Amino acid sequence: MLRNYFRTAWRNLVKNQFYSLINITGLTAGLAVGILILLWVQDELSFDRFHRQSSSIYRLENKVGTGPSQQIWTTTVAPIASFAKRELPEVKDAVRLTNNGMYTLFKYKDKIIHEDKSSFTDPSLFSVFDFGLIQGNPGNPFPDHHSIVLTETTAKRYFGDENPIGKVLSYNDKVAFTVSGVIHDLPKNSSIQGDLFLPISLLFDNMYTNRKDGRNMDNDFHQFEYNTYLVLQPGTAAGHLATKLRNIHLRNKPDDTDLIYLLQPLSEMHLYKADGTEGGIETVRMFSIIALLILVIACINYVNLSTARSLLRSKEISMRKIVGAARIQLFIQFLVETALLFSLAALLAIGLMYMLLPTYNQLSGKQLALNFADYHIWQVIGLTITSTLAASSIYPAMLLSSFEPLKALKGKVSGRINEATFRKALVVIQFAVSVILIASTFIISQQLQYIRSKALGYDRTHVFAFFMRDMGKHYDAVKADLLNQPGVAAVTRANANIVQIGNQTGSNEWDGKEQGETMMVRPVSIDKDFIPFFKMKLAQGANFTGAVSDSVHFILNETAVKAARIKDPIGKRFKLWEHNGTIIGVVKDFHFASMRQKIEPSVSTTTPITWVLCTSKQLAKTRNRLLLQHNVPGNNIMPITRSNTPSWTTFSTISTNRSSRQDSCLPFLPSSPS
Repeated sequence: MLRNYFRTAWRNLVKNQFYSLINITGLTAGLAVGILILLWVQDELSFDRFHRQSSSIYRLENKVGTGPSQQIWTTTVAPIASFAKRELPEVKDAVRLTNNGMYTLFKYKDKIIHEDKSSFTDPSLFSVFDFGLIQGNPGNPFPDHHSIVLTETTAKRYFGDENPIGKVLSYNDKVAFTVSGVIHDLPKNSSIQGDLFLPISLLFDNMYTNRKDGRNMDNDFHQFEYNTYLVLQPGTAAGHLATKLRNIHLRNKPDDTDLIYLLQPLSEMHLYKADGTEGGIETVRMFSIIALLILVIACINYVNLSTARSLLRSKEISMRKIVGAARIQLFIQFLVETALLFSLAALLAIGLMYMLLPTYNQLSGKQLALNFADYHIWQVIGLTITSTLAASSIYPAMLLSSFEPLKALKGKVSGRINEATFRKALVVIQFAVSVILIASTFIISQQLQYIRSKALGYDRTHVFAFFMRDMGKHYDAVKADLLNQPGVAAVTRANANIVQIGNQTGSNEWDGKEQGETMMVRPVSIDKDFIPFFKMKLAQGANFTGAVSDSVHFILNETAVKAARIKDPIGKRFKLWEHNGTIIGVVKDFHFASMRQKIEPSVSTTTPITWVLCTSKQLAKTRNRLLLQHNVPGNNIMPITRSNTPSWTTFSTISTNRSSRQDSCLPFLPSSPS
């Protein structure tokens, strides 16, 4: 019987080729686009949920500052993890990670590679999270301070098919690291990313050995630089635990009275802001609705075409009933016809998805793949096709199988069909949804155009940034040589990328500051050329001059002046960390983060800023980012930064392909939800 159903359905599709082509085309397009969007949604929802202990892992955060400058930091101090494990029974385990800015240039034989995705971490990283070692000792991933754990891809980059365990990577031909473990490449849907991991004990050894101020890894509550994750016992109240953590902090650093501890579930980190409010989940919901509407349009289009042809099949149905066909048999027949049509459309949709996937990944910033060995792919595809098939097939099958033979043979069925309120409603819904989607597309396009053309407060065109490394000590010579190159228009330096100033501090004072008030500012160390280099505008005062007196001068942005309530700021006292000075200028506000974020207070100084993770063994004070403005056609700056520039060749060990274009770093892209 089932075979006859399929045979009849196939004959009907072949007989009505034009009708079948229209239906298959509409369903293919709808299914392909809908499934692609839902794959993106599924990927977003899957972030950090693949860990076995994901429901028990929380990220430790701090709410700092007072008033309008109050913020939430997703990093905290190093000792709090040790205190939590030692003193709080609610905490089963803890992991700390912090960016590795010390050891970035590794050498193996004739290979020299700059690694910019590496971290210092605790050994517990590989037991708390499902980043288990595929080579090495899981119980002791870091046998000593100079051990290193690599991902599979990183290991192959250095050693090819050789066994990496026991191999030695050297840093600047001075420090040797022995490979003690290899892990799978970290999943793309993990908030924790990296290519290699170093023991955090090495960082602490470098930071605190021979310190004269008495700080060590157990009492340094000053540096909020560590991503800290806690594994909690079942049933632990996060709010109550946060209070205990704050009490521990205040016991060790009583002056941090404006500090509050927060705990954010690991599974919410990607889609929710640090304070628990909605972040990326709003976008996920929006795209889920868009995918649903596209599938609804595809269903309605099929239903309308099927029911519109019902009059042409009324006599066929009547004859079948007269010769003995039951209504349930006719119902199944029409379901089979729809299922066959959907099967063909689904196969074509999968092929179309394969074709569109590279472009789709480029647009979405994802690396999605149609890996049919992954059951998540089948969940999305199977659920989408099944639900769409059910929605599209039931009504036409019920309508067609309900015809009364005598009325149909007498031609009295047309009025009933044309007057069907349901069909009219479907047409209205189809057009309404189409208009909404088209209008939304135009609105979003205009918004993107606005963002691209929005004045950022500086000119970032034709600007490249480089980490200077050894060139930092010879900046003047490098700058002079670069300016002699015909393609170089200007050169400056800073300690941060203008599209993402990462440093932040509340250690500042000014006349009129209220007791207990904390203003969080973004400090950036620049030279006298920085402001004219980016064509930034001064609202008041003057720029740095390059004189020795610049070391006691500050330039604030308009937001900082407003937040500090400083009237007539020029010449007023300002203190940043331990540096007392005066305000000589006010720069107009500029966007140095996502355009979704409001502009925060910023302070510019010519005093090199001390990197919190650097030591006396490294360059402790630095403005180690060189910015170059060029007028070379096609952005080909390789000749400038190689043989034609003597100082570059002499002092630089970096590869020019590690540079970053400032005019391609879009500051309106989403940043971390903190």
